[in-house]
Amino acid sequence: MSSTPAKPVLVANEASKRPSREQALEAVRTLIAWAGDNPDRPGLLDTPKRVVDAYGEWFDGYDADAGKELSRTFEDVTGYDDMVILRDIEVESHCEHHLAPFLGKAYVAYLPGEKVVGISKLARVVEIFARRLQNQETLTNDIIDAIESHLQPKGVAVLVDAAHQCMTTRGVHHRHVSTITTRFTGAFKDDPALAERFLKLARG
Repeated sequence: MSSTPAKPVLVANEASKRPSREQALEAVRTLIAWAGDNPDRPGLLDTPKRVVDAYGEWFDGYDADAGKELSRTFEDVTGYDDMVILRDIEVESHCEHHLAPFLGKAYVAYLPGEKVVGISKLARVVEIFARRLQNQETLTNDIIDAIESHLQPKGVAVLVDAAHQCMTTRGVHHRHVSTITTRFTGAFKDDPALAERFLKLARG
C-alpha cells in the first residue's frame, strides 16, 4: 500500500529562493505600468526603490526567529501563580490574499509554569509573526504556538483585534469593522472563568 508523498516544506527566508533586488524593482515597475501610469515619469522614478525598501521592513519577520526571542527565560518567579498579560500590542500586518494591511492590537497572556520570559519578548514575538504574509487566524495561532512550545506554560490566551484594509478600501468597502480572533490553551481553555477574566482585563 503506497503512501501519499509529503508536500515539500518551503522555507520562506532561504536566500536561494528569493529574487534579486533588481528583479523586485522591475516587478514594481511592471505593476505601475499595469495600473496605467508611466514608471519613468519623474514622480515615479524612485517609487520602485521605496516600495522594495518598505517591503524589506514590512516583511522582516521572515528573517527573525521567535524561538530565539523566547530562549532566555527565568525560573525564579517567587511564588507568582497568576497570569501575565500584555495589552495593546501594536499589530501591523498584511493579509496573504490581497497584500493589504490589517492593523490593530494584540492581547497576550500566559500562566507561568517553571519559566517566565521578559515581557518585551512577548511583544517581539507578536511583531515577528505580524511581519509576514498570513491571515489573522494564522497570526493568532503562530503567536500562541510559539509561547506554548518554548515556555511550556500552564496556559496561554491570545486575542487579536484588527481592521482589514482589503475590506475597507476595496470589495465591500465597509469601514469601522474590526475582526476579532481568540485562542486559549491549557488552563485558559479548561477554565471558562479564567478565560473570561483574561477577556475583561484585555479589553479594560
